[in-house]
Amino acid sequence: MAQTTTIIEIPASPDKVWQLIGGFDSLPDWLPYIPSSELSEGGRVRHLANPDGNVIVESLEAFNNKERYYSYSIMKAPFPVTDYQSTIRVREIADDSKTSLVEWSGSFTPVGVSDEEAINLFHGIYADGLKALKQAF
Repeated sequence: MAQTTTIIEIPASPDKVWQLIGGFDSLPDWLPYIPSSELSEGGRVRHLANPDGNVIVESLEAFNNKERYYSYSIMKAPFPVTDYQSTIRVREIADDSKTSLVEWSGSFTPVGVSDEEAINLFHGIYADGLKALKQAF
């Protein structure tokens, strides 16, 4: 199984950052790669569209509003992986209530590509996504 993690500092309080990204349906609010999201199954499954017209279906696996994180898995996507699990988390920085540390991590099993290729794909998605998030603040 391969994995990658990307972390970025955001110049806003953790509560403010979580307010923007904490909803399972909120990706279109901050992630340019995902222009639309539609929830089903009581809000536990999201159907995402990307600019290429591909559909990505993800399932909410864990949600913790107090600790500001959620985890999800991919049910259907045009990515060369299986067993995909990911977590996005907003943390406080000690002694700095006006800056957040946002971490996006994932693990997956590459299919038809090397571990390195799959890691580079998701690391790029996470890094670009977190840069877009930072620009929102």
